[in-house]
This record gives sequence, C-alpha cells and structure tokens, in this order.
Amino acid sequence: MIFFMKTATVKELKDQLNKCSHKELLEICLRLSKFKKENKELLSYLLFEAADEASYIEGIKNEMDEQFELINKKNYFFIKKSIRKILRGLRNYIRYSKKQETEAELLIYFCVKLRALRPSIGANLVLKNLYNRQVESIRKKVAKLHEDLQYDFEVELEELRLYA
Repeated sequence: MIFFMKTATVKELKDQLNKCSHKELLEICLRLSKFKKENKELLSYLLFEAADEASYIEGIKNEMDEQFELINKKNYFFIKKSIRKILRGLRNYIRYSKKQETEAELLIYFCVKLRALRPSIGANLVLKNLYNRQVESIRKKVAKLHEDLQYDFEVELEELRLYA
C-alpha cells in the first residue's frame, strides 16, 4: 500500500509556523536545508547574500564567466547542452532573489556572454532562438521596472537587439 501525504497550502503552513517557537522554527529551517540542495541555496541567499544584492550579482557573474570558459566548443551539441545548463542555474539564482532588476541585469549579462561566444551562435538556429527568447524576456521585465531603471536597461537591451 502506498501512502500519499497531503501537501498543505501556503496559508496553512504560514498559520502553523506562526504557532511555532523560535527554537522550533530554527529546527525546521535546519531540517529543510538537509533535504534539497535548492533549499540550502535559498537559505544561504536569505541569510548571507540578500543584504548585499550587488555582491550577489557580481558572484553570479563570476560563476557564469567560469562556466562559459568551460564550455566544450567542439560542436554545437555540446555548446547547446552547456548553455542550457548555465541558464538553468541562472534561473535558480534569479528565483532566490525575486528582484526584477537583478533578473534583468543577470539575463543581459548572460546574453552578452552568449553573443561573445565563439563559434558564433548565429550559425545555430537553436542557440539563436534561445538568445532571441532571452532578449524578449528581458524586454518584458524591463518594461515593469521604474522609469529611471528602464532607461539604463533599455540602452543595454538595444545593443542586444542589434545583434539579433
């Protein structure tokens, strides 16, 4: 016999967490961090990185630089796999932050790195489409930002559009 546990709603979880003591909350957080790598990464972001978003972004950019250097450039199959892996990791980091400025900045940086990649992504339809989708996604994110930030990002976005 297989037993399936009913997952509680966010409201139910919030109500139950409000009833917990400080010590119980601490134990719950530590226990959560042991189950999935993503839980531990989110907890690390919230505890150590959230206060300094600029250094968080810089750290992600440095990691992206390293990952782009490690791409196997022998053929487009390996390039596509590596690019998708980088983008998947980037989306996790963006999800932890929840800030649209951070998302726009990191995606623009990703597109700049992708555009600079040799051999050129222009020779591969899948990579070119991936690039174009990211540029369109950035455009939508930037449209939701404050006017001052929009202008700064629009300048960078225009450079990305010229390449497409």
